[in-house]
Amino acid sequence: MDVTIGKDGSLIVPTAILAAAGLSSGDQVSIDVSDKTILIVRKSASAHPLSSCGAQETIADAIKKKNLQTGIQFVKGIGPKLAMLLEKRGIRTVEDALYLLPLRYEDRRELIPIARLRTGQPAVFFGTIVSADSVTTKGGRKVFEALIGDESGTISCKWFHANPVWMKRTWKVGRSGVFCGEVSQFGYQREVHHPDAEWLPDGGDPRSVLTADPANFGRIVPIYPLTDGLHQKAMRRIMKEVLDVFLDNVECAIPSQLLPSGFPLLKNALAAVHVPAVEADLPELNEGHSAAHRALAFDEFFYWELGLALKKRGVALEEGIAFQVTHRYTKELVKLLPFELTRAQRRVLSEIKLDMMSPHPMHRLVQGDVGSGKTLVALMAALVAVENGYQVAIMAPTEILAEQHWHTIQRWCSQMGISVVLVTAALKGKARKELLESVADGRAQIVVGTHAVIQEKIEFARLGLGIIDEQHRFGVLQRGILKKKGGNPDILVMTATPIPRTLAMTLFGDLALSVIDELPPGRIAVETKIFFESRRSQVYDMIREEARQGRQTFIIYPLVEETEKSDLKAASQMAEHLEKEIFPSLRIGLLHGRMSLDEKESIMSSFKEHALDVLVSTTVIEVGIDIPNASLMVIEHAERFGLSQLHQLRGRVGRGSARSRCILLTPGKLSEDGEKRLRVMESTSDGFRIAEADLEIRGPGDFLGTRQAGMPDFRVADILRDGTILEQARQAAFGLIEEDPDLSAAGHAALREELGRRWGKRLELALVG
Repeated sequence: MDVTIGKDGSLIVPTAILAAAGLSSGDQVSIDVSDKTILIVRKSASAHPLSSCGAQETIADAIKKKNLQTGIQFVKGIGPKLAMLLEKRGIRTVEDALYLLPLRYEDRRELIPIARLRTGQPAVFFGTIVSADSVTTKGGRKVFEALIGDESGTISCKWFHANPVWMKRTWKVGRSGVFCGEVSQFGYQREVHHPDAEWLPDGGDPRSVLTADPANFGRIVPIYPLTDGLHQKAMRRIMKEVLDVFLDNVECAIPSQLLPSGFPLLKNALAAVHVPAVEADLPELNEGHSAAHRALAFDEFFYWELGLALKKRGVALEEGIAFQVTHRYTKELVKLLPFELTRAQRRVLSEIKLDMMSPHPMHRLVQGDVGSGKTLVALMAALVAVENGYQVAIMAPTEILAEQHWHTIQRWCSQMGISVVLVTAALKGKARKELLESVADGRAQIVVGTHAVIQEKIEFARLGLGIIDEQHRFGVLQRGILKKKGGNPDILVMTATPIPRTLAMTLFGDLALSVIDELPPGRIAVETKIFFESRRSQVYDMIREEARQGRQTFIIYPLVEETEKSDLKAASQMAEHLEKEIFPSLRIGLLHGRMSLDEKESIMSSFKEHALDVLVSTTVIEVGIDIPNASLMVIEHAERFGLSQLHQLRGRVGRGSARSRCILLTPGKLSEDGEKRLRVMESTSDGFRIAEADLEIRGPGDFLGTRQAGMPDFRVADILRDGTILEQARQAAFGLIEEDPDLSAAGHAALREELGRRWGKRLELALVG
């Protein structure tokens, strides 16, 4: 964009530059002229969001300094229209462009004879146009087709949405060029759709193209993610300009001794992912395993883990409650139990007790598979707090699970004279007022509930321990609110959904980790089978047989009522169908999320007391329901559920001594991912293996269900692909904070500044920013 000088000597400035500088027509500004460069010095100190330059800094200053926060529209060759297209791809600054990595790479280092072109692979070839014209396919579709040949053979090139007049003018018979595209097979004919072309002058050497256009030929070429209106050639030209002008200004603040051996510096890594060396390994690049890709992943992971290390250290420095383990209640509970604790439970309890005895707040995550006895471990921790005269808050993700916890805990605590109350959203009027008073004056020693527990109106007399069940349904925010309910209470997080180690390190890296990796003795693995719709009658026979032997069955449906858009069988309609037409002699109950608390309670009690043979339910029974007599789980439309959901549902059976089965009923029309999920369920009952498979199939975002969980939005790093690098980055970051707890050592100022920039407001510690 040019600034012109009018006849009267006034500056005529395009509106885009005015807007970027935070100015409007008529503003008074001062200018500075040096070396034929006019610098407009703004009066306002506010930076325009698109320029992202420093407050007192002009756009020209920023570009002179090669500031990575320079707005992308100020890069040479990028006008307002192109800047808008780039913004759709999330590119607002030079830094954004540098971190937009190629989706994949194509090998355009050498010309391949047409006869040797292989289906399914991109290739570069030379040829001359033999024929070119619009043709109509058998389906009546207009296609422009050009036949291109060399000494070894011919290949067809096709365009499906091209202007035939323009194409005929460009693709003339006899014209030669170098072409690039992926080879596909249609019948007996090989084809390339929408190839890139570089035309040759008459008699020109095709090999000259490989050196004449180095951005697009003669090397390994990056293929970038685009948006409508953006093309690969334009994107490569932009990236070349960004690299040429700004790359030298990229600095790595991470001390060199912390970088893994063989990793290039940040500047060199960015250069290598955008412009790979001629000898680079193509498969490594495409898999994201090149040294450059790994260095960039390390850089991202390092700053994330450094923030977590500082948060963890901040907690470690806080003054907490140093509990005394008196065994007044814990030993009494052990005597009441009809079974012994497993070794894994005892080990995790020891870890928790050590944390609770420390003068600093506990922040511990306890992972355990379905049925591993996490609730009992949590209760033992709660009793330590109660022994010391403190209250305990236990948060569950759903009301039905909160009730389940309350029932279990109340059963044991009532025998020891400990007051356990249940807080739910349904609690109203006088009963609610009385319950809140008992929490406020300390009579209620253990308070169980859903998120209602952390509402502002609920005040604790002396909160000493917060237990959060199913952490990634709550998010980090609730942890903070629960902490504010007491004078820095200990926090114990439990998850019944095993979280793969890489995800746990990323998401809960500021928590200490305990794993209950052993099931109680006597638990029999649940046999899991996939049944297609054609075998439904066999499934019904199984249900009858279980009932005949005095055992019970769960039948799970995904929806509560049929909708026009869905072919799913609804629980309410099917319960009626099963009762009247399929199992007239069996006692059938229905449980779903839209029922009132009293209705749910009544149905669950009936099922527990064996007043029902079959419970038809939606996924409200996913976690926490304990019916030892239930030995058969039938999941309708199993392909519609996620792996962790299926695993949780299966965990509702196999809690007694009888052989238990889980039937995954599916219509048979399975997607690739749907089939993978069901096959994993059939092959293993190990929750951690299932979680790893689920993470691979769905990716971190979907695995967690929602962004509220605090998952970082990595630009380059991939926790699935780069698990080993995550470990390295974690060790380096935590080791550095061990040596320099507040990053005040000489040489760490830039690191501290960069950490603050990347974390922003998420790092709520006085020692940063």
